Amino acid sequence: MSPSPVTFTTPNLPATYSWEATNEGVAARYGLPIEQVVRFDLNTSPTPPAALAEMLAAGEWETVLSEYPPGDYRRLVEAAAARYGVAPSEVVPGAGADEILDLCTKAFLPFGGRAVIPVPSYAMYRVDTEQHGGVPVLVPRLPADDGFAMDLPAVRAAARDASVVWLCNPNNPTGAEEREGAIETLLAGIATDAAQTGRAPAWVIVDEAYAEFTGRSAIPLRHMHPNLVVVRTVSKAYALAGLRVGFAVATADTINRIALYRPPGSIGTISVTVAERMLREPEAMLANVARVQAERPRMVAALAAAGLRPYPSVTCFVLVDMGSPDRAAEVAEFLMRRGMVPRTFPQRHPAAHCLRLTVRAPHENDRLLEAIADFTAGAA
Repeated sequence: MSPSPVTFTTPNLPATYSWEATNEGVAARYGLPIEQVVRFDLNTSPTPPAALAEMLAAGEWETVLSEYPPGDYRRLVEAAAARYGVAPSEVVPGAGADEILDLCTKAFLPFGGRAVIPVPSYAMYRVDTEQHGGVPVLVPRLPADDGFAMDLPAVRAAARDASVVWLCNPNNPTGAEEREGAIETLLAGIATDAAQTGRAPAWVIVDEAYAEFTGRSAIPLRHMHPNLVVVRTVSKAYALAGLRVGFAVATADTINRIALYRPPGSIGTISVTVAERMLREPEAMLANVARVQAERPRMVAALAAAGLRPYPSVTCFVLVDMGSPDRAAEVAEFLMRRGMVPRTFPQRHPAAHCLRLTVRAPHENDRLLEAIADFTAGAA
């Protein structure tokens, strides 16, 4: 079966991100105590590192709260550079990966420029593109049986007259990793096409928010392909989403282009202090990754036993095929009534027939699995 055609969207009405209900909203709507509400929609770890509590108790940052953070975030940048195996000049920090995506849009996407997005993927790529006057070029991914991989020939073709290519690896919301060598092949193809046409190659932004769960990264490709930017974060594997700390990693010249748009002081001093320590002491992150990797197969097996289709995942969440958008909405409503919030998708989204479920602590996952078993038993 041939893939769906590439589609272009106009920037007349900028896209907006659809947020799930808040804990307070869910509790009020369904008459639940707020402590019974559990988030299975935020694709972040529910287990903050123990060292965070130690730092809170010790008040390690009390002396710096009255002043702005250093303008260059030197110690944070050095910690990130050491963690990612690059020079400090090859790193720029931001208030979460989302600010890094925004900075890349400002640096590399001119008004009216095209931005290629293999879909489904993270919604903010389209949001950033349209909010900055760009035109999203949506390239459907391959089917689930092909691992939701990007359609490499189609993405390469679309990139020939594009300014930016947005990639997410591992991908959100599918949880799948691109095939080995796919990103390198794409970068080489884009370079070849640019040389033949005399155009500048499209900037390739690889969002590696979940890379710690796989141990693979495109960072080593940066010198061969200076149009590459890799985005990293402490939100997912480090379980520090509330701190809002992310990084762009690229060649020094590319980082200089991005840094022109970085606002001063967007990362607070507490976030800088905690993130720096966690980057230098990765034991808690590694333990969290191991916990997720041990729990995810059990969760996937139970979902399959309930008659659902959980797709293979290498991340801290699982995309689950519910059969149809209506059934996905029905299951989501059932779970919400019991205080569990899944990630849902709009009716016209490629994953509208699915729910995305976070891999949380075993006792929380048990509560979710029991509810799903109750639903499927009642629906049988």
